[in-house]
Amino acid sequence: MKTKNRTKFFLTLVIFSLTGQIAWVVENMYFNVFIYKMFGASAADISAMVAASAVAATLTTLLIGALSDKLGKRKVFICGGYILWGISILSFCFIREDFIGAIFPAAASVSAVCVTLVIIMDCVMTFFGSSANDACFNAWLTDVTDDTNRGAAEGINSMMPLVAILAVFGGFMSFDLGKSESWTAIFAIIGAAVIVIGVAGFFLITEPKLEISQNKNYFANIFYGFRPSVVRENKKLYVYLLAFAVFGVSIQIFMPYLILYYTVSLRMDNYVFIMAPAIILAAVFTAFWGRVYDKVKFKKSVFPALMLLMLGYVLLYFFRGTVLVFIGSLMMMCGYLAGAAVFGAVIRDNTPENRAGMFQGLRIVGQVLLPGIIGPAIGAKILENAEKIINDDGTASFVPNQNIFLASLAVAAALCVFLLVVFKLMESKGENKNGK
Repeated sequence: MKTKNRTKFFLTLVIFSLTGQIAWVVENMYFNVFIYKMFGASAADISAMVAASAVAATLTTLLIGALSDKLGKRKVFICGGYILWGISILSFCFIREDFIGAIFPAAASVSAVCVTLVIIMDCVMTFFGSSANDACFNAWLTDVTDDTNRGAAEGINSMMPLVAILAVFGGFMSFDLGKSESWTAIFAIIGAAVIVIGVAGFFLITEPKLEISQNKNYFANIFYGFRPSVVRENKKLYVYLLAFAVFGVSIQIFMPYLILYYTVSLRMDNYVFIMAPAIILAAVFTAFWGRVYDKVKFKKSVFPALMLLMLGYVLLYFFRGTVLVFIGSLMMMCGYLAGAAVFGAVIRDNTPENRAGMFQGLRIVGQVLLPGIIGPAIGAKILENAEKIINDDGTASFVPNQNIFLASLAVAAALCVFLLVVFKLMESKGENKNGK
């Protein structure tokens, strides 16, 4: 075990992972609802926002990950990044039609200006968040774990998105999301919490002992993971990154529209009460599945996770009743987070030591960039001719339908075929004897 003080390590992991995921939940799921309810955003607007954020996250992680490797520092980037991340979240308190309308009185459409500002500020927020979380916190997690405890740590790290969803949904369930003052309160609370955790990190995080990069060419370090020689030396890492990207595409086809599907399509105003038990059970399952990975490794742990995910899609596609939607959501969430845990762990297992920061950009390409561009675009295309509803103010909004789950199912099935082929090729070359 590389983590000598296990209690402090796991406390730090939980606090920073959970806080980061709460901020990402607000961005990845609530921003979509925010611009949909406040400014009448279309599916194309939501897709554009997710894609722009994915590009920003990838570029940031490439730049800052390589820089943290070069300097041999993680802590200052994590803590400082969280503080600036929180400040950027607070800025969304001022994106309101009354406030923006006063600044741009000649604008033909204040709503369109607000949507544009949200997309721009989302990219700014993503820069700070990806610097702190995607680039340096994830590199730190790779630095301070090894193959004896990486699955357990990744299981906890991967369950945090669902815990964060539960915290956000439960914490703000009484808020009327059709009112701008509710959004002001949400952004103020989350922004302040992220700032506080950033300050606390100076006392909680132990700086790992890293070898300062001998390559003084910073820009060469940025593109280190894209060198053909590096790809040849780490073939398995790149294959798993590609598979992770396909997995992410399956998730991102439906995820930007999930809350809207529950509330608009299924009219589940009480969806928080329905989803809370599913989220808790899925989080527990994911923590358990991370330990399963430590014992049986990737090959034997990835397919059960994918089967659960696909069964969830099937139920969500065919049924609209509360009980079956709950069961389908539970299976989907268990498969999603368990899959994310085993992919995250196998990528860390195959990341060269003392190069974790340089490879975080590659991880984000697979985890965020490709899924963030391709997935929502597929979802938007599927919903292009979706049913429309007329709002109280006379504007029209699209109604997400179950076809997003059918498309996600098709991508997940293709991933299973891809992995089967990969494992068969590895076995023929004797490269997969330990299940990694």
